[in-house]
Amino acid sequence: MFNRYRRGLFITAFLTAPVVLYVTYVLAPYAQAFQISTTNWRGVNASPQSIGLENFVRLFNDDIFWRAVRHNLALLVLLPLITIVIALFFAFLLSVGGGGQGVVGIRGSGFYRVVFFFPQVLAVAVVGVLFQQVFRPDGSGMLNAPLMGIGLGPFGFLSDTKIAFWSVLGVLVWQAVGFYVVLFSAGLASIPNDMFEAARIDGAGRIALFFRITLPLLWDTVQVAWVYLGILALDVFAVVWVMTDQHGGPDWSTTVMAAEIYRTAFQNFRFGYASAMGVVMFFFTVGFAILSLRLSRRERIEY
Repeated sequence: MFNRYRRGLFITAFLTAPVVLYVTYVLAPYAQAFQISTTNWRGVNASPQSIGLENFVRLFNDDIFWRAVRHNLALLVLLPLITIVIALFFAFLLSVGGGGQGVVGIRGSGFYRVVFFFPQVLAVAVVGVLFQQVFRPDGSGMLNAPLMGIGLGPFGFLSDTKIAFWSVLGVLVWQAVGFYVVLFSAGLASIPNDMFEAARIDGAGRIALFFRITLPLLWDTVQVAWVYLGILALDVFAVVWVMTDQHGGPDWSTTVMAAEIYRTAFQNFRFGYASAMGVVMFFFTVGFAILSLRLSRRERIEY
């Protein structure tokens, strides 16, 4: 009995510190943001006036904020979908897509994994500055220079409201896909090679191998990737702020919720209103995670 008491005391003492840190630095700031969202605080007055739900009512009539919400929702669907499809395709090729006898990856697959993963080691701000130069609207741009050379340019990748959003999406996919290639490759490595060999003996082709074996056995990993990419799609502030004209332009065509929160708080000094935006973004993020986990729930396949 005494040893059990000491063990319980030790476990409680061991867990107290992380719980206190989590409450202090995660839950408490969330609670404070909820409280600030009901005030008109501008960041300077020590005693802001409580205005109830007025900030949230104002949000319903804020066209720019809802344009940012639409962009985030579009990213919420497109970024995970495109990234996962591309990453699964390349991971499958690197692991079991090689030619010849047996089920093997392509030659040099280890080198290609390093190449795919390289964008992950770049800071987000560096990625934004890099693609500012790639998308330059004149002959010095990495894309427009060859296009102009064959008489097809120049294109305003970041200055045309019709294609600026798609340019941002392309950058986000480029930055994210390498990590998930490595993640899915690790998942494929855990699948016994005998399963692929048996399917090949039964006459299964590459497409059948992918849809009948690879995808079902990687479903848990795909589910996790979808949740993480969805959360990333709701928090793409750095790339949008650094890379785009007018930090979300032109004409708000690339703005997102995080950019509007930053602009409202630190440029317009309307911290109460920005906190209300943050609360809306919080519920979008939590709602997406819960919905994704519920919709993608299925029985685990053992092998």
